[in-house]
Amino acid sequence: MSLPSPTALNSAAQFLGQSPDYKVLRRLQPVERLHTPKPGGISRIGVAIDVETTGLDHDNDKIIELAIQRFRFDDAGRIVQIGQPRVWREDPGVPLDPRITKLTGHTDAALAGQAIDDSLAVDILHSADLIIAHNAGFDRPFVEKRLPAIAGKPWACSMAELDWLELGFDGKALAHLVSQCGWFYEGHRAENDILALIYLLAHDLPGGETVLAKLVAASDRPSYRVNAIDAPFETKDLLKARGYRWNAPMRFWSKEIAEADHLAERAWLESDVYIGHGAPAFIPVTACDRHTRS
Repeated sequence: MSLPSPTALNSAAQFLGQSPDYKVLRRLQPVERLHTPKPGGISRIGVAIDVETTGLDHDNDKIIELAIQRFRFDDAGRIVQIGQPRVWREDPGVPLDPRITKLTGHTDAALAGQAIDDSLAVDILHSADLIIAHNAGFDRPFVEKRLPAIAGKPWACSMAELDWLELGFDGKALAHLVSQCGWFYEGHRAENDILALIYLLAHDLPGGETVLAKLVAASDRPSYRVNAIDAPFETKDLLKARGYRWNAPMRFWSKEIAEADHLAERAWLESDVYIGHGAPAFIPVTACDRHTRS
């Protein structure tokens, strides 16, 4: 039995989409652009990036797959050109945990002898005005450890830097966000994840702005990393409740705040945490510093 024609399938999808009892999801397809460029418009270069690794430990685990895809976007955050995806697999030199194989589909045999093209990967990442990942706090330390030549480039995190609830979404997982835009894809393969990220960034929000426009604005805003150095042990629950996270290597509580919240945060720390003994450190942060381990 032959499949219905694309025209018939589109008609069926449109028909079902008219009913509140059905939601139609369309498979993501590679495209050359998601918005039409304006003549003479100024553009910037973004790079979508994703990694698959042997585990979650930045010190001991390694990248087994790196995917990057360059795109151009205009000053309104519209993606006007999408480049070729580049995907490399790399032999970590150790056997994979069976759970990683189940999650990613990679096997020891398939990775044997494989390696990232360092020169090409560095060239593409160096060309970026902004590197974007959907969990930059995880991806950036792995990438900069493996490719130290690109350290210091500006990064943005589409998962952490946007208020998805405020934008009309629920949840933060990439596949879930993409499904709410009406698309689906096969996840946990880096090439599919970067395509999904690009589609998500290009999504038009109510009011006309794209997700990318919101992310670029968030990335451009200066902020502070607050390090609660030598905070009394008994204040740990207060710090945790306020959104601070424990930095185990440096042994202090830390979080990032907006520049506008600087004075209020300092006042809270001085009155509720330090109470006249010690002081926090406020370190200015830009996109070049965010999502690193320091």
